[in-house]
Amino acid sequence: MNIEGTKVTVQKSAEALFVYFTDLKNFESIMPENIQKFEVDGDSFLFGLPGMPEIRLVLKEKTAFSSIILGAASSKLPFTLAANITEVSENVSEVALQFDGEFNAMMSMMIKKPLTKFVDTLTENIAKL
Repeated sequence: MNIEGTKVTVQKSAEALFVYFTDLKNFESIMPENIQKFEVDGDSFLFGLPGMPEIRLVLKEKTAFSSIILGAASSKLPFTLAANITEVSENVSEVALQFDGEFNAMMSMMIKKPLTKFVDTLTENIAKL
């Protein structure tokens, strides 16, 4: 399953955004308002939203000033969430989130709508940075 967020423009340089996203504590500021739990532990963070199991994301890969890839810590739900950063000018960048997961058809049907809403919410909050 692939979910691509809308590309949003942020009034920050690509470097500033990259630094922001590599500090995992900052992900709390772009999470949905109804977040019930958020804990950072080294190169990973755990978050919980109402009606969903808690999810731990691990910083899997980073490419200076252009991409940060988080992945699920659990192999039960294999997925990645990437933030792709494109510099537009010195203090303006574009960010697009991309969710990729390997789920069976039944699981995909159940989680596609809430995951799309989650990616949309993260994208809206990134646009406010």
